[in-house]
Amino acid sequence: MNVHIVTGGAGFIAVTLIGRLLDRGDRVLAVDDLSRGRREYLAAYEGRNGFGFAQVDCTDCDALIAAIRAFGTADQVWHLAANSDIPAGVADAKVDLQQTFMTTFATLEAMRVLAIPQMHFASSSAIYGDLGDRRIAEDAGPTSPISNYGAMKLASEAQISAAVEAWLERADIFRFPNVVGVPATHGVILDFVRKLKATPTVLPVLGDGTQRKPYLHVSELVDAMLYIAQTAQGRRNLFNIGPDDTGVTVRSIAETVRDRVSPTAKLEFGQGNRGWVGDVPRFSYSIDQLAQLGWRPALDSAGAIRRATDEIARQEE
Repeated sequence: MNVHIVTGGAGFIAVTLIGRLLDRGDRVLAVDDLSRGRREYLAAYEGRNGFGFAQVDCTDCDALIAAIRAFGTADQVWHLAANSDIPAGVADAKVDLQQTFMTTFATLEAMRVLAIPQMHFASSSAIYGDLGDRRIAEDAGPTSPISNYGAMKLASEAQISAAVEAWLERADIFRFPNVVGVPATHGVILDFVRKLKATPTVLPVLGDGTQRKPYLHVSELVDAMLYIAQTAQGRRNLFNIGPDDTGVTVRSIAETVRDRVSPTAKLEFGQGNRGWVGDVPRFSYSIDQLAQLGWRPALDSAGAIRRATDEIARQEE
């Protein structure tokens, strides 16, 4: 039986991950300051054997150490705590400094003090920056993020690499695409659903709708993370995780949500191909390295969007 610490444990992706770990018979401590995560997402796990929760600011190393010690020993950390509101980080760079980088710095220090040997880290496609239509492999470069979020994820990767050189026995770095599903707390599908609930006759869209990105359902993301953790052999493992396609456009997503929620609504597009400062309008992943390890997703981007749209529409109903 393994013992896992999940930072950002009341967040969207963590909720699915924790369920999978508990179903395997492992013990899990979810750690979250509840600034973005929601305690009710963990309600299904309360009282389950092996599950614990601690409300802790993950930039507070001493508090994190105390929470982990109270739970008992641990052998791995899934570090998912980060700012999930990219525009907020654009408006105030300290948001990502604190919530995206300093959570990593403090979590690593807590792991060093407690001699926890393994970290699994949720990184992002945002570390690459805007590489246009280039199919992005893990060795693509130079990495030139165009958002504070991407910059702090890249800095976190560097800090983890230094820890592997100095003391950390193993690190798995997962570079996520756009992830969809429930419980949805943010993202384009949730935004569209809520806009249509408020004004059923019109759906305003940021940008001209030509933005194209890959999307992966959260259930398959967690599948891939667990597979890498169990299968990869290196001390520092770096993987793109995503669908095996070039993605879908924002126009297509808007049409899918419109058809599900308010079929007669008119789509109103903005100008340009960027929805906000720091938005990468187009990218596609190479997942060849992950496929060679033995894992591929079952859904393409369009399939992930359709499934998540129905799930999120029912969540909001």
